[in-house]
Amino acid sequence: MKPTRRQFLGTVATSSLALAARGAGATPHWSVAVIGHTGRGDYGHGLDTMWEKLPETQLMAVADADAKGLAAAQKKLNVTRGFTDYRKMLAEVKPDIVAIGMRHVDQHRDVALAVAASGARGIYIEKPFCRTPAEADEIVAACEKHNVKLAVAHRNRWHPVLPAIDKLVKDGAIGRLLELRVRGKEDARGGSLDLWVLGSHLLNLICYFGGQPLGCSATVSQAGKPITRADVKDGAEGLGPLAGNEVHARFDMERGIPAYFDSVATAGDRAAGFGLQLIGTKGIIDLRVDQDPVAHYLAGNPHRPVKEPRAWQVISTAGIGQPEPVADISKQVMAHLVSGRDLLASIRENRQPLCSARDGRTTVEMIAAVFESHRLQGQRIAFPLTARDNPLTRL
Repeated sequence: MKPTRRQFLGTVATSSLALAARGAGATPHWSVAVIGHTGRGDYGHGLDTMWEKLPETQLMAVADADAKGLAAAQKKLNVTRGFTDYRKMLAEVKPDIVAIGMRHVDQHRDVALAVAASGARGIYIEKPFCRTPAEADEIVAACEKHNVKLAVAHRNRWHPVLPAIDKLVKDGAIGRLLELRVRGKEDARGGSLDLWVLGSHLLNLICYFGGQPLGCSATVSQAGKPITRADVKDGAEGLGPLAGNEVHARFDMERGIPAYFDSVATAGDRAAGFGLQLIGTKGIIDLRVDQDPVAHYLAGNPHRPVKEPRAWQVISTAGIGQPEPVADISKQVMAHLVSGRDLLASIRENRQPLCSARDGRTTVEMIAAVFESHRLQGQRIAFPLTARDNPLTRL
């Protein structure tokens, strides 16, 4: 029997995790270069140091336009070759893999296009992927033209507990799946900035469980009032035009279930925010981004009050309430070891990584759809979007 896509994803994720745990003794044969920018996004969440933990890779060089930051990065990464111009580094070093680490999104498009054309075979890029669907279109086209495998660092997408959750849903553990409910981190960045910087992780997971987005309707507010052109300012982290400290969005998904994203500035609880819930007629599965354990299960109809207390149970790769059989599972995922190995495997096997350039584009398009729907007074916007720019430029 031909395996389903979900079975394939689960097998790849579990195999990648096993490889990450095995590691020692492998001979490095993938050359890696890192691109960061001190003071303008730096090196992301460990996208520079992850390669030191992958024995089959070898760090060869680092590029940073800030000379002082470059010297510090060279020392940190223990590499002798440093460049203030990443294009010169690409031409001279000719690395197999390039990590685009800086979090400031306005740099991603130009750097990714240069890397794709350089002869590199793989790219690992910090999120958010890029600023607009148009930029994403360019990056996807360049990677496909040059047969470069690009993975976006939505590291939770590779977590091996996801296939275990799939099985629970399929087996009826939460009854009929009714909706996907997501909240951002909702700290001071709540609203539109949260949607971009942290919500991109969650939108990516929405697609894992719900399939491709078909439509979006949304509203965006500032201090309780719908945003207008006067509210639009240059956003943090190179995001471009941005407005709103409150976002409410609904996505119609391919698998027939609605998904909701909400973020309100300063409404979050560090212990409760930044996650996704699968809500069913007989229970809830809670997926908490970047936490350990990452998933929990609550039995019972979520809409029916009961006298008896309900207890949350941990979900491991072995199932509900079972001990986690994989040692250091969260550390391996959070250190990008699982995603890094999957990127290498995608090159060897000539397939797409589990979170590819096309997946990154979908996330960017979902964010753009939120603003496009608001611009049209909450009208449902169909995918793919016709306009590929930042809708706030037309507010």
